Amino acid sequence: MSTGSQLRIAFVGWGAMARTACRLLEGSPVEIVAVAVRAGSEPPKDLPPGASLLTSPDELASTHPDVVAETAGRDAVGPWGRATLEAGADFIVSSASAFADTTLLEELTGIAAAHDAQLHVQPGALGAVDAIAAASLLGLDSVEHRIIKPPSAWKGTPAEERCALDALVEPAAFFSGAATEAASQFSKNANVAITTALAGVGPEDTQITLVADPAATENRHEITVVGDFGQLDVSISSRPLPDNPKTSTMAALNLVRCIKNRVTPLIV
Repeated sequence: MSTGSQLRIAFVGWGAMARTACRLLEGSPVEIVAVAVRAGSEPPKDLPPGASLLTSPDELASTHPDVVAETAGRDAVGPWGRATLEAGADFIVSSASAFADTTLLEELTGIAAAHDAQLHVQPGALGAVDAIAAASLLGLDSVEHRIIKPPSAWKGTPAEERCALDALVEPAAFFSGAATEAASQFSKNANVAITTALAGVGPEDTQITLVADPAATENRHEITVVGDFGQLDVSISSRPLPDNPKTSTMAALNLVRCIKNRVTPLIV
Protein backbone atom coordinates (compact mmCIF):
# COMPACT_ATOMS: atom_id res chain seq x y z
CA MET A 1 0.00 0.00 0.00
CA SER A 2 1.61 3.28 -1.01
CA THR A 3 1.80 6.11 1.50
CA GLY A 4 -1.06 8.56 1.21
CA SER A 5 -3.49 6.03 -0.29
CA GLN A 6 -6.71 5.01 1.41
CA LEU A 7 -6.30 1.57 2.98
CA ARG A 8 -9.42 -0.56 2.68
CA ILE A 9 -9.78 -2.74 5.75
CA ALA A 10 -12.30 -5.28 7.00
CA PHE A 11 -12.63 -6.47 10.59
CA VAL A 12 -13.58 -10.04 11.45
CA GLY A 13 -15.30 -9.68 14.80
CA TRP A 14 -16.81 -6.58 16.35
CA GLY A 15 -15.96 -6.88 20.02
CA ALA A 16 -13.95 -4.72 22.39
CA MET A 17 -10.70 -5.02 20.45
CA ALA A 18 -12.15 -4.13 17.05
CA ARG A 19 -14.17 -1.24 18.45
CA THR A 20 -11.11 0.15 20.24
CA ALA A 21 -9.01 -0.18 17.10
CA CYS A 22 -11.68 1.53 15.00
CA ARG A 23 -11.80 4.47 17.39
CA LEU A 24 -8.01 4.86 17.40
CA LEU A 25 -7.87 4.71 13.59
CA GLU A 26 -10.05 7.78 13.23
CA GLY A 27 -8.22 10.42 11.23
CA SER A 28 -5.95 7.86 9.54
CA PRO A 29 -6.08 7.20 5.79
CA VAL A 30 -8.03 4.01 6.51
CA GLU A 31 -11.50 3.11 5.25
CA ILE A 32 -13.35 0.37 7.12
CA VAL A 33 -15.27 -1.30 4.32
CA ALA A 34 -16.72 -4.30 6.15
CA VAL A 35 -17.29 -5.92 9.53
CA ALA A 36 -17.88 -9.65 9.83
CA VAL A 37 -19.95 -11.20 12.62
CA ARG A 38 -21.29 -14.67 13.29
CA ALA A 39 -24.29 -15.74 11.27
CA GLY A 40 -27.44 -15.41 13.34
CA SER A 41 -25.99 -12.89 15.78
CA GLU A 42 -27.66 -9.57 16.48
CA PRO A 43 -26.51 -6.98 13.91
CA PRO A 44 -24.32 -4.35 15.67
CA LYS A 45 -25.84 -0.89 15.91
CA ASP A 46 -22.49 0.90 15.91
CA LEU A 47 -20.94 -0.19 12.62
CA PRO A 48 -18.58 2.34 11.01
CA PRO A 49 -20.35 4.49 8.42
CA GLY A 50 -20.48 2.79 5.04
CA ALA A 51 -19.21 -0.56 6.32
CA SER A 52 -20.89 -3.70 4.95
CA LEU A 53 -22.05 -6.30 7.45
CA LEU A 54 -20.78 -9.79 6.57
CA THR A 55 -21.77 -13.15 8.02
CA SER A 56 -19.98 -15.52 5.61
CA PRO A 57 -16.41 -15.63 4.26
CA ASP A 58 -17.93 -16.03 0.78
CA GLU A 59 -19.08 -12.39 0.99
CA LEU A 60 -15.65 -10.97 1.72
CA ALA A 61 -14.12 -10.68 -1.76
CA SER A 62 -16.94 -8.43 -2.98
CA THR A 63 -15.88 -5.71 -0.52
CA HIS A 64 -12.36 -5.57 -2.06
CA PRO A 65 -10.33 -5.15 1.13
CA ASP A 66 -6.58 -4.53 1.11
CA VAL A 67 -6.28 -5.93 4.62
CA VAL A 68 -8.49 -8.04 6.86
CA ALA A 69 -7.96 -7.86 10.63
CA GLU A 70 -9.17 -10.84 12.67
CA THR A 71 -10.32 -10.18 16.25
CA ALA A 72 -13.01 -12.86 16.56
CA GLY A 73 -11.24 -15.85 18.13
CA ARG A 74 -9.35 -18.89 16.92
CA ASP A 75 -12.31 -20.54 15.15
CA ALA A 76 -12.52 -17.58 12.76
CA VAL A 77 -8.89 -17.74 11.63
CA GLY A 78 -9.23 -20.68 9.23
CA PRO A 79 -12.34 -19.79 7.19
CA TRP A 80 -11.76 -16.03 7.10
CA GLY A 81 -8.03 -16.46 6.54
CA ARG A 82 -8.62 -18.65 3.48
CA ALA A 83 -11.15 -16.22 2.01
CA THR A 84 -8.89 -13.23 2.64
CA LEU A 85 -5.68 -14.67 1.26
CA GLU A 86 -7.37 -16.25 -1.77
CA ALA A 87 -8.70 -12.76 -2.57
CA GLY A 88 -5.12 -11.47 -2.54
CA ALA A 89 -5.60 -9.38 0.60
CA ASP A 90 -3.33 -9.49 3.65
CA PHE A 91 -4.62 -11.17 6.81
CA ILE A 92 -3.71 -9.87 10.28
CA VAL A 93 -4.23 -12.50 12.96
CA SER A 94 -4.95 -11.55 16.58
CA SER A 95 -6.01 -15.04 17.71
CA ALA A 96 -2.60 -16.66 17.31
CA SER A 97 -3.74 -19.66 19.37
CA ALA A 98 -5.33 -20.96 16.14
CA PHE A 99 -1.80 -21.82 15.02
CA ALA A 100 -1.42 -24.39 17.75
CA ASP A 101 -2.77 -26.32 14.76
CA THR A 102 0.40 -26.37 12.65
CA THR A 103 -1.49 -27.81 9.70
CA LEU A 104 -3.63 -24.67 9.54
CA LEU A 105 -0.56 -22.46 9.75
CA GLU A 106 1.10 -24.30 6.87
CA GLU A 107 -2.10 -24.16 4.82
CA LEU A 108 -2.61 -20.41 5.23
CA THR A 109 1.07 -19.67 4.64
CA GLY A 110 0.86 -21.61 1.38
CA ILE A 111 -2.27 -19.76 0.26
CA ALA A 112 -0.60 -16.43 1.05
CA ALA A 113 2.45 -17.34 -1.02
CA ALA A 114 0.31 -18.46 -3.94
CA HIS A 115 -1.71 -15.22 -4.00
CA ASP A 116 1.09 -12.70 -3.31
CA ALA A 117 -0.41 -11.85 0.08
CA GLN A 118 0.89 -11.77 3.65
CA LEU A 119 -0.20 -13.65 6.77
CA HIS A 120 0.68 -11.35 9.68
CA VAL A 121 0.56 -12.47 13.32
CA GLN A 122 0.33 -9.24 15.28
CA PRO A 123 2.14 -9.00 18.67
CA GLY A 124 -1.07 -8.85 20.68
CA ALA A 125 -0.45 -8.13 24.36
CA LEU A 126 3.31 -8.49 23.97
CA GLY A 127 6.32 -6.27 23.45
CA ALA A 128 9.73 -7.16 22.00
CA VAL A 129 8.40 -9.82 19.63
CA ASP A 130 10.62 -8.28 16.97
CA ALA A 131 13.64 -8.69 19.24
CA ILE A 132 12.84 -12.36 19.87
CA ALA A 133 12.47 -13.00 16.15
CA ALA A 134 15.72 -11.19 15.40
CA ALA A 135 17.57 -13.06 18.15
CA SER A 136 16.34 -16.39 16.77
CA LEU A 137 18.43 -15.84 13.63
CA LEU A 138 21.53 -16.88 15.63
CA GLY A 139 19.71 -19.70 17.41
CA LEU A 140 18.01 -19.77 20.81
CA ASP A 141 18.64 -22.07 23.77
CA SER A 142 15.37 -21.44 25.60
CA VAL A 143 12.23 -19.31 25.67
CA GLU A 144 10.13 -19.08 28.83
CA HIS A 145 6.90 -17.08 29.07
CA ARG A 146 4.88 -16.46 32.26
CA ILE A 147 1.36 -15.05 31.95
CA ILE A 148 0.01 -13.51 35.16
CA LYS A 149 -3.58 -12.29 35.39
CA PRO A 150 -6.14 -11.55 38.12
CA PRO A 151 -8.27 -14.56 39.12
CA SER A 152 -11.34 -13.02 37.46
CA ALA A 153 -9.61 -13.10 34.08
CA TRP A 154 -9.23 -16.90 34.34
CA LYS A 155 -12.90 -17.58 35.05
CA GLY A 156 -14.65 -19.65 32.44
CA THR A 157 -11.42 -21.54 31.69
CA PRO A 158 -9.95 -24.86 32.92
CA ALA A 159 -8.19 -22.81 35.63
CA GLU A 160 -11.41 -23.08 37.66
CA GLU A 161 -10.83 -26.84 37.92
CA ARG A 162 -7.19 -26.48 38.99
CA CYS A 163 -7.42 -23.89 41.75
CA ALA A 164 -10.05 -22.09 43.83
CA LEU A 165 -9.89 -18.76 42.01
CA ASP A 166 -12.17 -16.90 44.43
CA ALA A 167 -10.27 -18.12 47.49
CA LEU A 168 -6.70 -17.34 46.44
CA VAL A 169 -4.60 -15.30 48.87
CA GLU A 170 -1.33 -15.67 46.97
CA PRO A 171 -0.28 -16.29 43.34
CA ALA A 172 -1.08 -19.78 42.05
CA ALA A 173 0.69 -21.28 39.03
CA PHE A 174 -1.91 -23.70 37.72
CA PHE A 175 -0.33 -24.63 34.38
CA SER A 176 3.20 -25.27 33.14
CA GLY A 177 3.89 -26.80 29.77
CA ALA A 178 4.45 -26.26 26.06
CA ALA A 179 2.92 -23.34 24.19
CA THR A 180 0.85 -25.71 22.06
CA GLU A 181 -0.90 -27.14 25.12
CA ALA A 182 -1.34 -23.72 26.77
CA ALA A 183 -2.90 -22.17 23.68
CA SER A 184 -5.17 -25.17 23.12
CA GLN A 185 -6.51 -25.26 26.68
CA PHE A 186 -6.59 -21.50 27.32
CA SER A 187 -7.12 -20.07 23.85
CA LYS A 188 -8.55 -16.72 24.99
CA ASN A 189 -6.15 -16.11 27.87
CA ALA A 190 -2.91 -17.65 26.62
CA ASN A 191 -3.36 -16.61 23.00
CA VAL A 192 0.06 -14.93 22.82
CA ALA A 193 1.85 -18.11 23.86
CA ILE A 194 1.86 -19.07 20.18
CA THR A 195 3.06 -15.61 19.18
CA THR A 196 6.12 -15.97 21.40
CA ALA A 197 6.63 -19.49 20.07
CA LEU A 198 6.46 -18.52 16.40
CA ALA A 199 8.95 -15.71 16.98
CA GLY A 200 11.37 -17.99 18.81
CA VAL A 201 11.87 -21.73 19.17
CA GLY A 202 8.47 -23.08 18.11
CA PRO A 203 5.32 -24.17 19.96
CA GLU A 204 6.65 -27.46 21.35
CA ASP A 205 9.83 -25.99 22.84
CA THR A 206 8.44 -22.75 24.27
CA GLN A 207 7.69 -23.15 27.99
CA ILE A 208 4.56 -21.43 29.30
CA THR A 209 3.50 -20.88 32.91
CA LEU A 210 0.03 -19.54 33.72
CA VAL A 211 -0.57 -17.76 37.02
CA ALA A 212 -3.64 -16.42 38.83
CA ASP A 213 -2.56 -13.61 41.18
CA PRO A 214 -5.14 -12.09 43.56
CA ALA A 215 -2.95 -8.98 43.94
CA ALA A 216 -2.77 -8.37 40.19
CA THR A 217 -4.79 -5.53 38.71
CA GLU A 218 -3.34 -5.84 35.22
CA ASN A 219 -2.38 -8.62 32.82
CA ARG A 220 1.38 -9.22 32.96
CA HIS A 221 3.75 -11.09 30.67
CA GLU A 222 7.29 -12.04 31.69
CA ILE A 223 9.50 -13.48 28.96
CA THR A 224 13.07 -14.75 29.21
CA VAL A 225 14.99 -15.65 26.06
CA VAL A 226 18.51 -17.10 26.06
CA GLY A 227 20.65 -17.70 22.98
CA ASP A 228 23.85 -16.92 21.11
CA PHE A 229 22.85 -13.23 21.01
CA GLY A 230 22.81 -13.04 24.85
CA GLN A 231 19.76 -12.84 27.13
CA LEU A 232 16.51 -10.91 26.80
CA ASP A 233 14.21 -10.29 29.77
CA VAL A 234 10.90 -8.61 29.02
CA SER A 235 8.11 -7.70 31.43
CA ILE A 236 4.99 -5.91 30.27
CA SER A 237 1.82 -5.11 32.20
CA SER A 238 -1.30 -4.06 30.37
CA ARG A 239 -4.70 -3.10 31.67
CA PRO A 240 -7.56 -5.29 30.46
CA LEU A 241 -9.96 -3.81 27.98
CA PRO A 242 -12.95 -2.55 30.01
CA ASP A 243 -15.43 -4.60 27.98
CA ASN A 244 -13.35 -7.78 27.92
CA PRO A 245 -11.09 -8.60 30.93
CA LYS A 246 -9.57 -11.56 29.06
CA THR A 247 -8.02 -9.19 26.49
CA SER A 248 -5.23 -6.70 27.18
CA THR A 249 -5.45 -3.11 26.02
CA MET A 250 -2.01 -3.59 24.43
CA ALA A 251 -3.49 -6.19 22.09
CA ALA A 252 -5.75 -3.55 20.56
CA LEU A 253 -2.92 -1.01 20.45
CA ASN A 254 -0.60 -3.41 18.64
CA LEU A 255 -3.33 -4.14 16.11
CA VAL A 256 -3.73 -0.42 15.42
CA ARG A 257 0.03 -0.06 15.00
CA CYS A 258 0.11 -2.92 12.48
CA ILE A 259 -2.59 -1.21 10.45
CA LYS A 260 -1.12 2.28 10.68
CA ASN A 261 2.32 1.00 9.65
CA ARG A 262 0.81 0.26 6.26
CA VAL A 263 -0.05 3.89 5.57
CA THR A 264 2.54 5.92 7.50
CA PRO A 265 5.70 7.34 5.87
CA LEU A 266 7.84 6.46 8.93
CA ILE A 267 7.95 3.08 10.65
CA VAL A 268 9.93 2.61 13.90
